[in-house]
Amino acid sequence: MQGVTGLRSARLWLVALFTLAMVGCASVEPPEIRSLPERVELNGVPFFRGNAHQGAPQTLAAMLGEQKVRVTPGLLTKPLKLPGEQASLQGNIEQLAAGYGLMVYPLDRSLSALLTQVAAGYPVMLRFSDGTLWSEPRYAMLVGYNRTKRTVMLRAGMERRRLMDFDTFKSHWMDAGGWAVLMLSPTQLPANVDKARWLKAANNLSRSGQEQAGATAIKTLESHY
Repeated sequence: MQGVTGLRSARLWLVALFTLAMVGCASVEPPEIRSLPERVELNGVPFFRGNAHQGAPQTLAAMLGEQKVRVTPGLLTKPLKLPGEQASLQGNIEQLAAGYGLMVYPLDRSLSALLTQVAAGYPVMLRFSDGTLWSEPRYAMLVGYNRTKRTVMLRAGMERRRLMDFDTFKSHWMDAGGWAVLMLSPTQLPANVDKARWLKAANNLSRSGQEQAGATAIKTLESHY
């Protein structure tokens, strides 16, 4: 009997410790994330499968498609100066998006900043590392998350719904530089818009030759305040 009682006590201790651990994990969830909807998935976001050129043409084509720009990855390879300019690919992506009259709005390097935009209905273009020693960083779209399971959902490579836990995603994203942007119409505003950041993006849009779109973006911001 003593052995059985001791086994039961040990099990109760394990349950208690597990419960405390789960409570501890929940308690450290940032309030910015805790206030978001429990689960979001942007099902209607376009997807182009492919691993070529770090997934940049495929991901950019999907981001443009979300803004009703009809284009395929193959049509973006040359404008992105691929395959020759891998080192400047990020800048070329931003410049090309601006050429289509879209605002390229950079996000803070925090998981809550990204999830906030997804919760608002905006897919996020980002770059992340696969975590393997010799692999290059690749481009993907963040299109969903699940707070209970602590997972994010990416459109990446050949996978339409690639799931990754919060901690792994943050690590791989930061390993690749923590770059993440929205690509929005000048008539849209991101969630919790940063005024200075929006105006800078509008200025970049005007300098790219899209003066009217840049002016529209400024008017959109002014109407918000």
